Amino acid sequence: MIPGWLISVFTFPGIIIHEWAHKKFCEWLGVLVHQVKYFRFGNPAGYVLHEEPKTYKQTFWISTGPLIINSTVAIFLGFLASIINSESIMWYFLLWTALSSGMHSFPSDHDMSHISKFTKSKIKDGGSIFYYLAFPFVWLIWIANKLKFFWWDLAYAILLIYIGGGFKI
Repeated sequence: MIPGWLISVFTFPGIIIHEWAHKKFCEWLGVLVHQVKYFRFGNPAGYVLHEEPKTYKQTFWISTGPLIINSTVAIFLGFLASIINSESIMWYFLLWTALSSGMHSFPSDHDMSHISKFTKSKIKDGGSIFYYLAFPFVWLIWIANKLKFFWWDLAYAILLIYIGGGFKI
């Protein structure tokens, strides 16, 4: 088994993009950011400390920002890799960065716990039935995080690069 810290070192661009995505969604949604650690040796490998979101919208988008941004970056870099010479250093760099970004797309269980907690609170307060839709999403992300042991995050990253055209089958 490959140690997690070694995977983090190899895929550090994806960690940086993941934390940047959290930070940008905080900024876009008006949530004050106190501290950002884009990469470090430790667990977690990066983090964003911000004020408590006041709305469900803020909680949901800040928590899921990396899924959107990292996945988009992986697809886009896969596309760029598809239009350049596959024997160039740039091709390898684009695929490595795309792979790193894709592997770190999934929000952490901690991120998902914020959505789950806020959703339960909204339902308890008589919120819309649409809040129930968050639970299957949270469960899917939780399952994806557990499947990282079986390299699901790598398979997801390869799929994103394939969608972008970076890999040909």
